Order: sequence, then C-alpha cells, then structure tokens
Amino acid sequence: MAAQDKSAKVSATCCVRIRQMGKNPKCLCAVMLSSTARNSGAKPEISMTIPKRCNIADRPIGYKCGAYSLP
Repeated sequence: MAAQDKSAKVSATCCVRIRQMGKNPKCLCAVMLSSTARNSGAKPEISMTIPKRCNIADRPIGYKCGAYSLP
C-alpha cells in the first residue's frame, strides 16, 4: 500500500529494505521502476517518496530515477 498511496503508513520491514537498497541509488531506482513493481500496483511517483517517509536521513535526495527524483 505504501507504494500506491502517499498517506499509507510504510511498514518497518519496508523501511529496513529501502534503507539497504538506498545505499546503492541505481539499485533503488531499478527496483522502484521495475515491471514487477508496476505489475504489483506500485506507482513510481509514490514509490519515490518512500525513503523520505521512512525518515532516511542519508537518502540520495535529488537522485534522478528516470522521470522522477527522490525527494
């Protein structure tokens, strides 16, 4: 739900995984923009907000993932 609705709470498990992937922004982008993510209902423009919603201080702010930037 966190990748489909900006107001949905991001689970602690999801934040742990995003924190791990965030160490490699290319990997993070690949996962968030993958066809698997889209087929599961994830919306890229909302997925890109998850690192911020997880309060990851060292996230790659401004990193471009295709047409999207990490806030």
